[in-house]
Amino acid sequence: MKILLSITLFFLLGCFSCKKQSSEEHSKPNIIVIIADDAGWSDFSFHNSKIKTPNIDALTEKGLQLNRFYVNPTCSPSRASFFTGRPASRMGIVAPISGKSKLSLPDSVTTLPQLLKKKGYKTALFGKWHLGLNPENGPKKYGFDYSYGFLHGQIDQYTHKYKNGDQSWHRNGNFIEEKGHTTDLITNETIKWLDSIEDTSKNFFVQIAYSAPHFPLQEEEHWKAPYKDVFKNQSRVDYAASMAHMDDAIGKIFTHLKEKQLDENTIILFFSDNGAMENWYPKEQYNGKFDDHPELGKNLPLRDWKTSNYEGAIRTPAIVYWKDHTSNGINNEYISVIDMMPTLAKFIGAESIPNTVEGIDVSNAILNNQTLIDREIYVRGHRQESIIVKPWKLIRTRSLDGPIKHELYNLDTDPFEKNNVLEQHPDIFAELEPKLIHQFNKDSKTVNLGLPQ
Repeated sequence: MKILLSITLFFLLGCFSCKKQSSEEHSKPNIIVIIADDAGWSDFSFHNSKIKTPNIDALTEKGLQLNRFYVNPTCSPSRASFFTGRPASRMGIVAPISGKSKLSLPDSVTTLPQLLKKKGYKTALFGKWHLGLNPENGPKKYGFDYSYGFLHGQIDQYTHKYKNGDQSWHRNGNFIEEKGHTTDLITNETIKWLDSIEDTSKNFFVQIAYSAPHFPLQEEEHWKAPYKDVFKNQSRVDYAASMAHMDDAIGKIFTHLKEKQLDENTIILFFSDNGAMENWYPKEQYNGKFDDHPELGKNLPLRDWKTSNYEGAIRTPAIVYWKDHTSNGINNEYISVIDMMPTLAKFIGAESIPNTVEGIDVSNAILNNQTLIDREIYVRGHRQESIIVKPWKLIRTRSLDGPIKHELYNLDTDPFEKNNVLEQHPDIFAELEPKLIHQFNKDSKTVNLGLPQ
């Protein structure tokens, strides 16, 4: 009788444990990250643009705007920082990986998708990779179960080839040829993958990285028509059309999530990888196929463009939404893209994060509007580097043939960086410069872009 009771108790406890584990898995959120490419601060209608982005606007009406969200000046570094939770410059990535470069993420760093896989998540990437230009350094190597899209930083929207003619379009690391516009193909593949999920109790992490509104701009007439009387410059019309096309695609994904009831426990994070580019003069790219693009995105009232360390390049629109968890509104805490890895890890209940992570958990700021402690946000590009310690920002500019230049701004009183107050605040400069140098000295020594190191 005792043996029978012991066996019965063993199975009851086992079943309870299984149910508890299943319940815990089901309570973890799914994660969808949507990244725009070179979208300007003022190119969204929720920022009063004449470009209409109703689906992204709807996300702001439900979710939380991260109004001080800092990325890197260009695309590869921002993506590297997001995936690893550390400044991309630590890995020698301070500019777009381009040409025939062999640069990629190091094997020694745990990535966000690898962390999520350990917690039982299915992982998929649709769209732009830009962290290794060859399939052997593609998404699969860094934790993605499924990947589809392009390896390079820019592609022809219809041939899907890189500017020098290299193949880039792939599915799971195998080059493929397909017909269709990049925005539509990425969207359709995402929806198809979501439809393939049979067990909705199993969690997933999906990253949707659009090529829009990055040049070259190739949009059908029906996307351009609404903007022909709004903007005078044709490339600006094309840019607006690209934004509208992407917004419509995002709306289709949102609708599909709701239809499949996948929106009930899914975190949605949207941001742009950097600010807008002012223009594009392709010269010999794509064998001369494209005309000049003299007017692209707009970052106003923020200062400057992609590639710089001014706000127009590194402060981008960002929105996070998690049903019944996030509140609608605007959060003005200073948050970095490197904070997303530890924050998402907290949301999914990860017991620990890799010791290489330098970002901080900002989950309480997002969920409870908690004020963050003062911290350093370090951003390095290939022309400048900056350090932000609220409310101050110190920018250092190096050059091959001139002296080092410093600029100091109070971002609370001067968010548009009109007044360099370096001379008025030598004490702040004396405090921040050593911090900037310390961060700079922690970077990879293999970075070499022809500038002083």
